[in-house]
Amino acid sequence: MLARQRQAVILEEARRTGAVRVSDLVSRLGVSDMTIRRDLDVLAGRGLVEKVYGGATTATGGSRLDTCAETRLRHEAIAAEAARRVRPGQAVGLSSSPVTNVLARALDPVPDLTVVTNSLTVADIAAASAQPDRVVILTGGMRGGSDVLVGPLAVQSLRGLHVDLVFLGVYGICERAGFTVPNLTESEADRALVETGRSLVVLADHTRWATVGISTVAALSEADVLISDDGLADTARDALSAHVGELAIVPVRRRGERA
Repeated sequence: MLARQRQAVILEEARRTGAVRVSDLVSRLGVSDMTIRRDLDVLAGRGLVEKVYGGATTATGGSRLDTCAETRLRHEAIAAEAARRVRPGQAVGLSSSPVTNVLARALDPVPDLTVVTNSLTVADIAAASAQPDRVVILTGGMRGGSDVLVGPLAVQSLRGLHVDLVFLGVYGICERAGFTVPNLTESEADRALVETGRSLVVLADHTRWATVGISTVAALSEADVLISDDGLADTARDALSAHVGELAIVPVRRRGERA
């Protein structure tokens, strides 16, 4: 794995959980602790993480608890808007990402729904639905990460399938690179999932803007809808509105605010 790929994986994990440990990254990425520390130095030098003893935290100026809570609120707001676009009887595709995990729960009230995914977590959530007519289709493939199935079998199993909506969670959004992820094999599976859908809905909070992963899944113009939160800067909104079919901005209830 190239240094840029490692750093993208490290940053994604830090943003997902609020903090990363050197020891955990050594085990996951199969490199030395010195290599991980150099990667953290690079990310810290770019202002993306803050180094702490034994690892790093996201560079937000807040505690890990604050970071996780704020991320969860953004994901819940985005997922709620996405779920409102789903109708009974539809087939939907969900990629593997933290925000699509939240969406899988938000879809629980929708009856007669078919869920197609390569995410073990999404499949588990969807299969636990209270809806007796819920159908879950999980791709084959090799396990490429903590909860995602990738590789030729995953791609092949998606070919020939047709869904109404694909909900794609992404690592980064950039005018030039489009919607990106930090892993090549996951990118191939995500691309195959995108191709199954009549409509593509991208779910991404404002922290994904101006971030670039190693591989492009789709161009900005391929998104029929992009759902983000109200933390997205005006310049980013203007740039995205020029490319995506619809930019939907959802308000997020901040910590301490009444619902």
